[in-house]
Amino acid sequence: MKKHPTMLGTMLKAFCLLSFISAGEVYAASLDEVLGIRSSTTVDGAKSQAKIDQVSEQTRDLLTQYKQVMKVVDGLRVYNQQQRRLISNQVQELGELEESIDNVTVIERQIGPLIERMIENLEKFVELDIPFLISERRERIDFLKDTLDRSDVSVAEKFSQVLQAYQVENTYGTTIEAYTSSVELEGKSRQVDMLKWGRVALVFQTQDGEVTGVWDNKDKQWVILDDDFRGGVRDGLRIARKTQTADLVRLPVPAPGE
Repeated sequence: MKKHPTMLGTMLKAFCLLSFISAGEVYAASLDEVLGIRSSTTVDGAKSQAKIDQVSEQTRDLLTQYKQVMKVVDGLRVYNQQQRRLISNQVQELGELEESIDNVTVIERQIGPLIERMIENLEKFVELDIPFLISERRERIDFLKDTLDRSDVSVAEKFSQVLQAYQVENTYGTTIEAYTSSVELEGKSRQVDMLKWGRVALVFQTQDGEVTGVWDNKDKQWVILDDDFRGGVRDGLRIARKTQTADLVRLPVPAPGE
């Protein structure tokens, strides 16, 4: 049987078309696979990059925290060194304090008798001194004696009071004072104006100005002065009372002896 040429050509065209379609389908399938692989790779790469970025960020945070911790550690190291030095100094001071406490115990046992001797010497000095403000000075000594036996007064306070009494006695030698007192004149007690001029002279003058006298500390008695000293004693009293400006005055002064 003989095929018609037109029919043959049609069949060839149909075969070619089928072949092309099959090849296209195969190509399309391969492309989809490639694109799928690339897309998957891209997604995986993005995930990996995200993980890398996250790890990098965490690393930076950890590094920052590490630096902060190291700063704190350095500060603590310096602080610990300071505390060790401080503790060492405190231990040394503690040893010195313990030694001082031991010494205080010894001193306290010795200072009591010292205070008592100081009071006794002060009392002797007052009795041997010219008798100015004698009642006031004796009362001060009696107060010191009473305080010495009191248990509610510390040793330090007792010693301080004795020192103050010595200081008061010391100032008497540099001051002038006028006050009222009484003396025995011809067997009678008379009110007089007393003038203490440092420790150089203790003189009196009756309030009418008629009698003037001076204390003789050697013979422990009053000596009546002549009228030559009346004006000097009167001016001295006025100066002491600040009713007259300071000036030279004529007072009886005992000559220095051996």
